[in-house]
Amino acid sequence: MVKEFNEFRVSNDAFDNPEELRRRLDEEGYIFFRKLQDPDKLLSLRRDMLEVLREAGWLVDGTELMDGIADISEQCTEGDPEYTEVYHTMYKLESFHLSGHWPEVMAMMEKVINGPVLPHPMKIARLWFPKYTDHTTPIHQDFVHFQGVFDTYTCWAPVGDCPTELGGLAVLPGSHKINKVHDHHFSLGTGALSISEKDIEGGWVTTDYEIGDSLIFHSLTVHQALPNLTEDRLRVSLDNRYQSAEFAIAGHMLEPHLGGEEAIKWDEVYRDWSSTELQYYWKGLELEALARIEKWGAQAFEEALELARRGDKHATYHLRRMLKWETESEPAKRAIEVLERANQLIRNS
Repeated sequence: MVKEFNEFRVSNDAFDNPEELRRRLDEEGYIFFRKLQDPDKLLSLRRDMLEVLREAGWLVDGTELMDGIADISEQCTEGDPEYTEVYHTMYKLESFHLSGHWPEVMAMMEKVINGPVLPHPMKIARLWFPKYTDHTTPIHQDFVHFQGVFDTYTCWAPVGDCPTELGGLAVLPGSHKINKVHDHHFSLGTGALSISEKDIEGGWVTTDYEIGDSLIFHSLTVHQALPNLTEDRLRVSLDNRYQSAEFAIAGHMLEPHLGGEEAIKWDEVYRDWSSTELQYYWKGLELEALARIEKWGAQAFEEALELARRGDKHATYHLRRMLKWETESEPAKRAIEVLERANQLIRNS
């Protein structure tokens, strides 16, 4: 994890200069803005999201809702069934999906893309417990997860103030210029894929984010989350993708986030919405949907099996978590075999 870092270059001075914004993105792989998004709208969204989390038992009873004080005994993360259950409840919020289409965000993405913008239907939130640092999102490029075309952009924004100790994002400026995907290997953190620090160089940048601040970066820009080192605060953030409406899109980005074995469907997401304006908004665009590239996930799984054979605790945890979902598929059976052999070695040692 990053221990020392520099400050982002703030691009508010070029807010109305699309050509300069694109030049900075081409040069550094990111642009960062103070108060790009309306803090009042984000505070309203934060309330909506935290009310779901309080109802789920993730927040300490009797504490101020907007402080987001986490019940540490409820710790979980992406990949855990208990996380997915709560996340899917939050995912039905109309206000959450609408935030990915706010005019200020769309206007900026139009400047970045220099043409018509497609917000990915798969909207994403990150809900991070404190004192759970082994699961922090590792060093990676977004393309291995979201795929499609290289010229896809992430817009990341905290839903609330996010000082460094709460665990915002850090990026490696200029790292996108490699114009290809780095080798990624198994990691316990979200996405289960990580770039080795020996394969990258340069100085990292981040900041103490305030509500309304927004970070936009290219799908090949190397980045990572910082750990949530607070005593008791949840980190809540938006993590959405945008691309030209004229390009093909990865087919899985047309589905809700965190589908997996307990997939939530759009009809369920939309059930209680007050408006139909953004429901299935992409279906009239005649998009070319690209097949998912499986090689990175498959490689991570093979590496997790090998590491678990050698007793690696992170790989073992990852396989056990996978088996919470199902035990009958071929990968699940292989995981069971590896874990049983590992247990046998421990008993015999």
